[in-house]
Amino acid sequence: MNILYSKLNGVARVVFNRPSAKNALTPEMLTELAQAWDDIEADEAVRVALVTGAGDSFCSGADLGELIPLATSAVRKKDALPRELTETMPNALLRGRMLSKPIVAAVNGYCIAGGLEMLLATDIRIASERAVFALQEPRWGLFPLAGSTVRLPRQIPLCHALDILLTGRKICAEEACRMGLVNKVVTHENLMDEAEDYLERIKANGPFAVQMIKRSVYECLGLELREAFEKELEYGFRVFASEDAIEGPMAFLEKRKPDFKGK
Repeated sequence: MNILYSKLNGVARVVFNRPSAKNALTPEMLTELAQAWDDIEADEAVRVALVTGAGDSFCSGADLGELIPLATSAVRKKDALPRELTETMPNALLRGRMLSKPIVAAVNGYCIAGGLEMLLATDIRIASERAVFALQEPRWGLFPLAGSTVRLPRQIPLCHALDILLTGRKICAEEACRMGLVNKVVTHENLMDEAEDYLERIKANGPFAVQMIKRSVYECLGLELREAFEKELEYGFRVFASEDAIEGPMAFLEKRKPDFKGK
């Protein structure tokens, strides 16, 4: 399997597993990745997800010899775009789709093109000191189709977003952190320990509260301020009406760990 998928104790793990090709994405990998996200969303036992890569790469994007020709050939011939691009790719890279569960990314190496586009769909990003980031599509006369021209300017300052989008240059982990593209940079040896710490901290919180907070943040981003505050109250009241909102304060008063049910 070129996508390794596992679940244990409330944590789902998704690993790009094609290290000999720097985890470049094939049509089959996109299908496996989309299926993994579907399962994570549907499984109430999953509270948080981790995505990372095998070997020295996170993900180097679409396989230029396999996936890209599907698109260029169809467009030139004015044929219908292949399903891999119209359905599978958007679902796999979460283009236009938000999971309710938080996603933590552990960037262990090359995070290029579609790999960076995948990163933009995650919520917390830890980078190894060895990580390298780029959207190199324009270098090869291509367009980043998985949402980067929309997401990136919403996540980091516009001038930095255009730097990444228009130059195609590679940036190191420290520069990515200064731009706000990742949360923090750690030594390569400590990468997974740091990611696991985030997973455990999120998993320990009330899952329904976590999901509603994430939804409120993303859905309110593009709203006018008054409308955003109203939307925030809507999600906040849903949390306060939940069983977890009774259990959490009770556990605090009784000096014990909360037993959250996610409802």
